[in-house]
Amino acid sequence: MSRRVVRQSKFRHVFGQPVKADQMYEDIRVSKVTWDSSFCAVNPKFVAIIVESGGGGAFMVLPLAKTGRVDKNHPLVTGHTAPVLDIDWCPHNDNVLASASEDTTVMVWQIPDYVPTRNLTEPIVTLEGHSKRVGIVAWHPTARNVLLSAGGDNLLILWNVGTGEVLLTLDDLHGDLIYSVGWNRTGSLLVTTCKDKHLRVIDPRRRQLVAKNFEEPIALQEMDTSNGVLLPFYDPDSSIVYLCGKGDSSIRYFEITGEAPYVHYLSTYSSKEPQRGMGFMPKRGLDVSKCEIARFFKLHERKCEPIVMTVPRKSDLFQDDLYPDTPGPEPALEAAEWLAGKDAEPVLVSLRDGYVPVKNRELKVTRKNILDNKPPVGPRRSHSTCDANFSRPNLEDLLEEIRSLRQTVQAQEKRISDLENKLCKFTNGTA
Repeated sequence: MSRRVVRQSKFRHVFGQPVKADQMYEDIRVSKVTWDSSFCAVNPKFVAIIVESGGGGAFMVLPLAKTGRVDKNHPLVTGHTAPVLDIDWCPHNDNVLASASEDTTVMVWQIPDYVPTRNLTEPIVTLEGHSKRVGIVAWHPTARNVLLSAGGDNLLILWNVGTGEVLLTLDDLHGDLIYSVGWNRTGSLLVTTCKDKHLRVIDPRRRQLVAKNFEEPIALQEMDTSNGVLLPFYDPDSSIVYLCGKGDSSIRYFEITGEAPYVHYLSTYSSKEPQRGMGFMPKRGLDVSKCEIARFFKLHERKCEPIVMTVPRKSDLFQDDLYPDTPGPEPALEAAEWLAGKDAEPVLVSLRDGYVPVKNRELKVTRKNILDNKPPVGPRRSHSTCDANFSRPNLEDLLEEIRSLRQTVQAQEKRISDLENKLCKFTNGTA
């Protein structure tokens, strides 16, 4: 009599569970734009969601702890003049987020730790280089301030957000619309999928294809007959890939190994309502005391529902095998070093004591003065009497006064936000 041998894996019994109703984010008008991005981006501080907005594009940013019903007058980020198509948090600064829009621009935002009282309308920097809508943004995993964007003009552009300049433009590698883009672990290569049904592996610094037109996959897994777009999320620490179908109501997950058959089905999380988008929390934002190995933020039509993936363990001690050192918020390279050809592994952090987010670090954009490069044309004009009267000391005094007023306004906004939170606690009877 033969016995069936069951493959040994510590992730065989991973299960998904939604949070309680009071830990969801309610009354959010999720965007209805027809685009195949996830519409949601998450980090250890915030959850950002693309929402419906009249007269342009907008997205909402909520602190993770601000659960429950969202005020209909909650401030939005409203700098774009057309619908927002994609958003992505910077892996090296939890307060910096990039957004791509149908208005052909990419904008980078500094999100304050407190809840502002007015809409955010001024980005730190606006990146203009695409001639058609921009549908994808993706930060470099190891180099500081390097951002990739892909647009309907079939262009891939790499930006230095710190200066607002284009680092590289890849304009002859795709003949059709780019569907998705992903970096490898060190950021030396990127992979794209395209409307022409070709998968491309690209070395961006050499501006050349490394691989294209793979003959056969090493594994083929038939999912279902649905025509919804699959949103894949891969966790390199556990070698688990999660597949979430847009319009579907389930999350399927598989373990990837180095031996045939390579892909091993683990389980499926199913619910009643379909998902319109999905956010995936970085490993450093998980609760290690509860053996949580993944957390999703499922978008419904009017709410966002966190879903927790857990490995059942009896011990309350830190599980070393579940939580190897994971990429932290410190960049391994500067943009100039990466562009010069240097590669580096991500700077890792331990999750043994639970991850503590760093304080808000302001992103400083240093633009080069174009007058340093271009000599003046024609004879130099003399200063007008108005210029003479507006002396340098007066200008510095005005700038100092503006800085002081800005600090005062920010302090008042923080005070108003604190008072609103206290009032909310009293109203709910939790104080």
